[in-house]
Amino acid sequence: MANGPAFADFTLGEKARIAALTARMAKRGLAGDAVDLSDLKRRVERIEQQALRRKNKS
Repeated sequence: MANGPAFADFTLGEKARIAALTARMAKRGLAGDAVDLSDLKRRVERIEQQALRRKNKS
Protein backbone atom coordinates (compact mmCIF):
# COMPACT_ATOMS: atom_id res chain seq x y z
CA MET A 1 0.00 0.00 0.00
CA ALA A 2 1.21 3.51 -0.79
CA ASN A 3 2.37 5.88 1.92
CA GLY A 4 0.54 8.84 0.40
CA PRO A 5 -2.90 10.07 1.30
CA ALA A 6 -5.92 8.09 0.16
CA PHE A 7 -8.73 9.83 -1.68
CA ALA A 8 -10.82 9.71 1.50
CA ASP A 9 -8.13 11.66 3.40
CA PHE A 10 -8.83 14.83 1.39
CA THR A 11 -11.51 17.33 2.36
CA LEU A 12 -14.16 18.29 -0.15
CA GLY A 13 -12.40 21.62 -0.78
CA GLU A 14 -9.05 19.91 -1.33
CA LYS A 15 -10.63 17.50 -3.80
CA ALA A 16 -12.13 20.42 -5.71
CA ARG A 17 -8.81 22.32 -5.77
CA ILE A 18 -6.93 19.25 -7.00
CA ALA A 19 -9.54 18.68 -9.72
CA ALA A 20 -9.24 22.30 -10.87
CA LEU A 21 -5.43 22.19 -10.88
CA THR A 22 -5.46 18.89 -12.79
CA ALA A 23 -7.80 20.40 -15.37
CA ARG A 24 -5.48 23.39 -15.76
CA MET A 25 -2.49 21.07 -16.23
CA ALA A 26 -4.37 19.09 -18.89
CA LYS A 27 -5.46 22.25 -20.66
CA ARG A 28 -1.87 23.54 -20.75
CA GLY A 29 -0.60 20.17 -21.90
CA LEU A 30 -3.10 20.01 -24.76
CA ALA A 31 -2.05 23.44 -26.01
CA GLY A 32 0.97 21.77 -27.60
CA ASP A 33 3.40 24.36 -26.29
CA ALA A 34 6.44 23.57 -24.22
CA VAL A 35 4.77 24.35 -20.91
CA ASP A 36 6.23 24.46 -17.42
CA LEU A 37 3.78 22.63 -15.17
CA SER A 38 6.05 22.64 -12.11
CA ASP A 39 4.11 25.43 -10.36
CA LEU A 40 0.82 23.57 -10.65
CA LYS A 41 2.46 20.31 -9.55
CA ARG A 42 3.90 22.04 -6.48
CA ARG A 43 0.45 23.31 -5.56
CA VAL A 44 -0.99 19.79 -5.75
CA GLU A 45 1.92 18.46 -3.69
CA ARG A 46 1.25 21.08 -1.00
CA ILE A 47 -2.39 19.99 -0.80
CA GLU A 48 -1.25 16.35 -0.52
CA GLN A 49 1.14 17.27 2.29
CA GLN A 50 -1.67 19.01 4.19
CA ALA A 51 -3.79 15.87 3.93
CA LEU A 52 -0.88 13.70 5.10
CA ARG A 53 -0.21 15.93 8.11
CA ARG A 54 -3.89 15.79 9.05
CA LYS A 55 -3.95 12.00 8.57
CA ASN A 56 -0.85 11.42 10.70
CA LYS A 57 -2.04 13.81 13.41
CA SER A 58 -4.94 11.60 14.45
